[in-house]
Parts: sequence; C-alpha cells; structure tokens
Amino acid sequence: MRDDHETGRGFWYGAAAYGMWGLFPLFWPLLEPAGAVDILANRMVWSLVAVALMLLVQRRWAWIRPLLAQPRRLALVALAAAVISVNWGVYIWGVNSGHVVETSLGYFINPLVTIAFGVLLLRERLRRAQWVAVGIGVLAVAVLTAGYGRLPWIALTLALSFATYGLLKKKVALGGQEGFALESAVMFPFALGFLIWLQIRGEGSLGHAAGDSSAWAHSGLLMLSGLITAIPLLCFGAAAVRVPLTTLGLLQYLAPVFQFLIGITVFHESMPPARWAGFSLVWAALAVLTYDAVRRVRTDRAALAAAAAAASTERPDTAPAAPGTASAVTR
Repeated sequence: MRDDHETGRGFWYGAAAYGMWGLFPLFWPLLEPAGAVDILANRMVWSLVAVALMLLVQRRWAWIRPLLAQPRRLALVALAAAVISVNWGVYIWGVNSGHVVETSLGYFINPLVTIAFGVLLLRERLRRAQWVAVGIGVLAVAVLTAGYGRLPWIALTLALSFATYGLLKKKVALGGQEGFALESAVMFPFALGFLIWLQIRGEGSLGHAAGDSSAWAHSGLLMLSGLITAIPLLCFGAAAVRVPLTTLGLLQYLAPVFQFLIGITVFHESMPPARWAGFSLVWAALAVLTYDAVRRVRTDRAALAAAAAAASTERPDTAPAAPGTASAVTR
C-alpha cells in the first residue's frame, strides 16, 4: 500500500513538473519588452538565488567538496550549462517571437533525436519499431520544412540542444537539484556581467517600468523567473525517485502538448495543412515509440517473473528444521 501511495504521489509530482513546463509560454511574454537575452540573463541569475536558498534550507552542501576534486565532471557540467543556456535562449526567443507551436515541435521530436544520439554516439542497437519511428520522424521534418518554407530551425535547435544536455547529464551523474545549482553557478558570472553591462548602457529592464507594469512589478516578474525555473525541477526530482522511467517517458509529452495548444488557442498561430501533416507524422512516430516501450517493459517483467518462479521451484529447501517440528519438505 505504501508503494502504491508513493507511486501515486510521484505521478502527480511528474504531472505537475511537465504541466508547469508546458505553461511556460504564458509567462515569458509578461517580461516584454525585455529582449530574449536580457530575460535569459535574469533567469540565470535568479535561478541560482532560488536554488541556493533551497539548498541552504535543506543543508545540502556535502556534495560540493568531492565534486571540486573531479575536473572532468566539472568540465562536463560547464558544457551542460552552456548547452542548456542555448536551449533556454532559443526557447524564450521563439515564444516571444510568435513561434510557440514550433517550440512545442522541438520537444515532440526530442525523443527521436535522443534515440539517434544513442545510435550515432553510444553505438546502441535499435529495435525495428525504433527504426520505424526515426524514419517517420525524418519524413516529418521534411514535410514541415516544405510547410514552413524553411528548415524548422527553432524546433531542431531545441531538440538537439536538449538531447545533448541529457547526454551530458547522464555522464555527469549528479542529482537534479545539485546539477541545476552547479550549472546556474557556472553561468552566473556571465549573466550578471551582462546585466550590469546593460544597466550601464541604460538598456537593462531590471528596475524599470515596462508597458502598464510598474518598475517593481516588472522587476518582480524577472526575479520570479528563477523560482519558476527551480520549482518544476524539484517536482521532477521527486517524481523520478517514485515512478518508473516509462511513466516519466509518457508524462514528458504533457509539456509539448500544452505548448502546442497554447500556441493555437491563445496566440492563434496558423496551422496550414502541411504543418498539420508534419505534426501528425511526428505524433505517429511517438505513438510507435510509446507502444514499443510499453511492450518491451511488459516483456521484461514477464521474463523476470518467469525466471523468479523457475528459480523458486528449482531451489531445494535446505533450511534446518526447528527443534520439535517437521521440516517443510517432509511435513
């Protein structure tokens, strides 16, 4: 019962994390007229403040000293920080430039790019269904390129950068909150220096009124970007230790689904037939991947159960009988 309760909590933590990520397109336009790089720099600075306060409350500092003695892991963390900064910057620019639907496409095709990385970089062998899904994904990109009249570079940049980030995180093998804190610390001096430079030039948005918002309100929203970056990450970390990876894999589609719906219903972005065709192909590829993953999990579980049953029937009961009782074998 306890395990079921924890699994249920983990599911809602995961749904909350991906749901909040999916609602991000509603937040970034509130920070205009600040530019994407200005917003990105504020997000980096205030993210470190938020996660540092969380670590301070939890007194989770013991991991820092051992990590400082591992230059290779530190270099990978720095590279991961640079890659996720590109991802964040392109995403913010895409949302505030009227390309919310295309940003959602990036996270829809991210699983396909991750699989391609597994083949090209890690020499992994794909199952037939995975090859089919990747093939459909390539066809989808071709159709979308024709539909947009250009390569969907926003989506591809988001997918490639996030897949690269995931690969680096796998090699670093650091907890989500700790990794986020270190990545924020890496980018903090650059972000802070850029904000100071903007303020000196009189181009910074922090501390200035924006549109109908007062200086305090606008600055508060910029500071809030750090907190709304940290909270979904904490929810994701709580989900990751409570639910199977297959469940997280299915929940991850919540974010791009929400982004896609927001792009169409809130920002009224156009979806001509060619784009619908391309997105339909992407969704078909994801359906193939999901079916294959669920079937593989069920097959593995059945094999483990059969192996456990076979082992229990073949292993003789050799435990000595308690005094005054018959053994389990001869009773």
